[in-house]
Amino acid sequence: MKSHKRKSSKWVKVTGIILLLLFITVGVYAYTVYSSLKNAVVTMHQPIEREVSVKRETPVVFKEKDPFSVLMLGVDEREGDKGRSDTIIVLTVNPNNNSVKMLSIPRDTRTEIIGKGTEDKINHAYAFGGVPMAMDTVEHFLDIPIDYYMQINMEGFKDIVDAVGGVKVQNDLDFSQDHFHFAKGEITLNGEQALSFSRMRYEDPRGDFGRQSRQRQIIQAVIDKGVSLSSLTNFSDFFTAIGKNIKTNLTFEQMTDIQKNYRDAGKNIQQMEINETGTMINKIYYGVVAAEEKQRIQTELKKQLELQ
Repeated sequence: MKSHKRKSSKWVKVTGIILLLLFITVGVYAYTVYSSLKNAVVTMHQPIEREVSVKRETPVVFKEKDPFSVLMLGVDEREGDKGRSDTIIVLTVNPNNNSVKMLSIPRDTRTEIIGKGTEDKINHAYAFGGVPMAMDTVEHFLDIPIDYYMQINMEGFKDIVDAVGGVKVQNDLDFSQDHFHFAKGEITLNGEQALSFSRMRYEDPRGDFGRQSRQRQIIQAVIDKGVSLSSLTNFSDFFTAIGKNIKTNLTFEQMTDIQKNYRDAGKNIQQMEINETGTMINKIYYGVVAAEEKQRIQTELKKQLELQ
């Protein structure tokens, strides 16, 4: 009987040690992930000289779950070129209806460039005046406050895709680009392939709309893998890649508040598109948005941000 008790006591001790080591290991792992993420966000953080939007009466307070907006700019920065924002996406986040509306703005959209005093393609705003002018121009075009920005270097985006082990997308158009062939159906892409997949435009009968759809798929796939535990086995490379290739005026503390208070909204992302008419003006191609269409988009976004 005493022998049985000694064996039981021994196994209790062994089990306790195993559990203790497990908790310690998980704790160290969690701390390492947290530390790597914080370092990446510090690298990413790039404030801009831009006051709170005139369209915003009071600043956004994440702890109070205020709806807010983020301008995502996918910038092709190649050697010898300042770059243009070839991808322009506006995210409006509302934790009260648990949704994110993702609006893609075609880069050829004709609008007033705020701070330049001319009408031009909307993606030229970044080339003329960087992130602040891009934010002001998009804000004027949509008639909503643009609270934050996130700039993604598309050339380095392939490093982010590789860091999460590649992504799966649903391709609805058979095409070739940069020596790669992309068949219809579900395909898996590495970083180089994802960059080519997202850049193709001229073979697509939908033009820029098709291109935007592919870019949204890539970005969404990276987000999905980036927040899953399975991808964190390579978290160091992932955080290094995002730190090098993403810039934002959001701080680490603000991102933490968003994660705490807006988590459920991120599970419901709704796509929005702008209908426009291709028009040649002075031998230059533009996408012209009708007044009624612009009003429709503005009304939907204002409702999402609870501005009405």
